[in-house]
Amino acid sequence: MNLEKILSISGKPGLYALKVQTRAGFIAESLVDGKKISVGLKVNVSLLSEISIYTINEEKPLSEVMRNIAIKENEGPAISHKEDNATLVAYFAEILPEYDSERVYPSDIKKVLNWYNLLQSKGLVSKEEPIIENAEEIKESVVEEVVAEKAPAKKAKTKKA
Repeated sequence: MNLEKILSISGKPGLYALKVQTRAGFIAESLVDGKKISVGLKVNVSLLSEISIYTINEEKPLSEVMRNIAIKENEGPAISHKEDNATLVAYFAEILPEYDSERVYPSDIKKVLNWYNLLQSKGLVSKEEPIIENAEEIKESVVEEVVAEKAPAKKAKTKKA
């Protein structure tokens, strides 16, 4: 399961696929309806590959949690995120028994299950180990572009004669 170019955009429902970077931000395509939107640099955006779930000892990457759900459901859909909180917590405890119940709220569990079901409906989930080929290079290039665009261009000083 490759979550490197899957985004969650603050204030927008669903998930988006990163398509093209532009000078003022980037273009993303909704996984729900396929519409493309322009996203500016000031909008809060989270890469799913960078999200982790708190456990008692460490943090587990979201891709591992999604893979655990795919294994349990044999790559089929998970339970609905609209179930009651007790059902969601019990289900999540089966998926990730060591999750930190004090820091992972039912709203977080709902979001993970909603995202999983959306990705599953698009055929983007897998029981296979995630392959991270050049995730660090992608992250660095995105950060460098954002920093370069935010930094004001320096003017060359001219000497007066």
